[in-house]
Amino acid sequence: MKDIKFIYSKTILLSGLLFLVTMGCEREISNEVEFATNDSSGEIFTDSPIGLGSDFYFPFGGSKATAWTVDESEGYESEASMRFDVPNANDPEGSYAGAIFRVDGAGRNLTEYDALTFWAKASQGVSIGSIGFGIDFEGDKYQVTKSELSLSTNWVKYTIPIPDASKLIEERGMFWYSAGTQNTGGNGYTFWIDDLQFEKLGTIGQPLPKLYDGKNAEMQTFVGTDGLLDLPTVTFNLGSGQNTTLLVAHSYFDYMSSEPSVVNVTKEAGLAESLTSGQAVITASSAGVQAEGALTVSVIGDFNFAPTPTRDPNNVISIFSDVYNNVPVDFFNGYWQPYQTTESADFEINGDNVLNYTNFNFVGNQFANPTVDATEKSNMHINMFIPGEVPGDMDFLISLVDFGADGVEGGGDDTREQVFFNKSIWVANTWITLDFPITLTNKNAIGLIIYENINFSSLTNFYLDNIYFYSE
Repeated sequence: MKDIKFIYSKTILLSGLLFLVTMGCEREISNEVEFATNDSSGEIFTDSPIGLGSDFYFPFGGSKATAWTVDESEGYESEASMRFDVPNANDPEGSYAGAIFRVDGAGRNLTEYDALTFWAKASQGVSIGSIGFGIDFEGDKYQVTKSELSLSTNWVKYTIPIPDASKLIEERGMFWYSAGTQNTGGNGYTFWIDDLQFEKLGTIGQPLPKLYDGKNAEMQTFVGTDGLLDLPTVTFNLGSGQNTTLLVAHSYFDYMSSEPSVVNVTKEAGLAESLTSGQAVITASSAGVQAEGALTVSVIGDFNFAPTPTRDPNNVISIFSDVYNNVPVDFFNGYWQPYQTTESADFEINGDNVLNYTNFNFVGNQFANPTVDATEKSNMHINMFIPGEVPGDMDFLISLVDFGADGVEGGGDDTREQVFFNKSIWVANTWITLDFPITLTNKNAIGLIIYENINFSSLTNFYLDNIYFYSE
């Protein structure tokens, strides 16, 4: 909730800010000065971890901590490999496998390489959700992500290009992965990786950087809004002739605003600040190549904040609010494929966080770990704002879902309350309050709120704030 996504964001990935400090110096540096040089070796794993130190494996939250081992009975033309056991979705020790491999000590100088390479295979044909390098849990300044890496049951060599190796002077994030069971019906599987290393291949074609998928995107925002632009992509042509597209950190890009007095962009960090009313076009380049696509930002004035809640915190269970302490939330937009089109452009102004849904058809807020016991709460409160005009055919549905005694969505004992709203209650560019009683017979395991367009309603964009259960 602290960082915002300006437009078209489907997932929330890890990203860091770059703080630049420039210092002047009146005297030239002596030729006798010797500079420290970092380890420039590229090998990460060949039969065993190489040069990582003694404390290098850090699992992601909610993942199975024991998913990674060294398998001495399986390897690519070798005696051992890294083994990753992805757990079943209902494994109590973790619902997925995911972690980073970080050098224990000073980072490596990777400027002489152009790719991370490895051999891999799996116990069945499967796609690994995300894999890459550059996550160090210390800003993740040069994170690179390859999504949906397809593995077969045979050993195959894979290549993840480096977007701009000149920046990797002291990199600690050697490798990371995140693998779940979305494509296997919740069933676990195993995959192996061997000969993991950075290489200088010399066969990778010129990069094609893109902002907003190479399109000219547009958005409206307000004075005082600070937020991160969507993560950019870079496409490379590999030696095999195939193209591969990577999601990369903002630090690989140099950003520019056509009107810095309207929207100022922190170079390399992708952080945009709306300063005054007007319009600015944001462009960028990476490794000296101009990126395709741009973002036109229209700053339309001061923001109209939602009413500040005044209810006693002891009578409130908050899902999303800056006034109350919020319960743990799994996601505010899980992006349920393949039918959901809704994307998030959440933003923050002067410390007030707001959910913004765009391209809306339906979306959910899930809080299942743990679910909410609203037995003592009688009502639901939501503030909603429609910018522009209220659609003439607007028809809106909110559903509360209780997961039942098993605490699991779709476990066979779920119950649902649906509340319908029509156009008459909304006023354009005005915060309205959606207040309704909770009529669920059982409400001690509520885990989901769903918002939907119904009856072919054409609502596409709205804001939400102050989502909470309460008792009078």
